[in-house]
Amino acid sequence: MSSSLADYLAAHETAFNEIVGITADLTDEQWLAKSLCPAWTIRQCTAHVIGIETVLTGWAPSLENPPPFEIMGPWMEEAAAMSSADFNAAVAAIVAARLAELASFADEVVSTASITPVGPQTYGDFLRIRIFDMWVHARDIGLPLGIQLPDDGPTASMALDEVHRSMGYIMGKKVGLEDGMSATVHVTGGVERDIHVAVDGRAALVDSLSDPTVEITIDVETFVMLACGRVDPQERIDAGRISWTGDAALGDRAARNLRFTM
Repeated sequence: MSSSLADYLAAHETAFNEIVGITADLTDEQWLAKSLCPAWTIRQCTAHVIGIETVLTGWAPSLENPPPFEIMGPWMEEAAAMSSADFNAAVAAIVAARLAELASFADEVVSTASITPVGPQTYGDFLRIRIFDMWVHARDIGLPLGIQLPDDGPTASMALDEVHRSMGYIMGKKVGLEDGMSATVHVTGGVERDIHVAVDGRAALVDSLSDPTVEITIDVETFVMLACGRVDPQERIDAGRISWTGDAALGDRAARNLRFTM
C-alpha cells in the first residue's frame, strides 16, 4: 500500500480533475442541490474539499506544527459570497498551486514524519488520506447530480486502501465478528481485491482464509461509500451491489454496518 511521490502527485491530479470536471459548468440550481455529505450543498462540499488544499499549500510536514486549519472558516465564508465564475476561478488557482507545490518536493518527503488526521504518521500517509477524502467528496457531489464517476485507477485504489487498513476494526467493532469467526470481502469493479479478517482474540487482517464464516461481494464504490456512511445499505442491497454467502445473518449485519467514518 506504499506509494511514491509521483504516485501521489498523479492521484491528486486525477482527483482534482474529477471534482473540477463535475463542477466547472454547474448551474446555480445545481450548486444549491444537497450533496451526500450531511448538511452541505454541492457548493459547500466543493468549497470544503478544495479549501483543505489552501490549508496544506505552504505547510511543511511536521509533528509539532499542525496545518493552519483556522483559515478554513474565513475561506468558506469568502467562497459562499463568490459568483459561480469567481468560485470556479478560485478553485482552479488553488488546484494549480497545490499541484505545483507537490511537484516541487523531493521524493523523500513522503517518508517525513508528520501530523495527519489520524495521528502521527508520515506525509505520504497524509497524502493518501487526502486522496481518500477527495475520492469520497467527488462522489458526494457527483452522485446526487446523476454523474457516475470512474471506479478504477490510482485514486480508487488509494481510497480502497484507507478502508482496507481499517477492516479489522470494522469487522470486530462495527459488524461484531465474534471469536473464531472470519470474513472475506471480495471487492469488485475497477479495483478488484480480496480482504480477509479473522478473529483470534481480536479481529485482524490476515493474508488468506480457506473457509470464512461469511463471504461478501461488493463493488468498490459501494464499499467505500458505505464505509463513509454516505449511501443507504438497503438501496445498494436491492440493486445487487452487495451480496453475501455463508452465515446469512452475519452477512446481512455486515452489509448494514460497514461505516467507520464520516
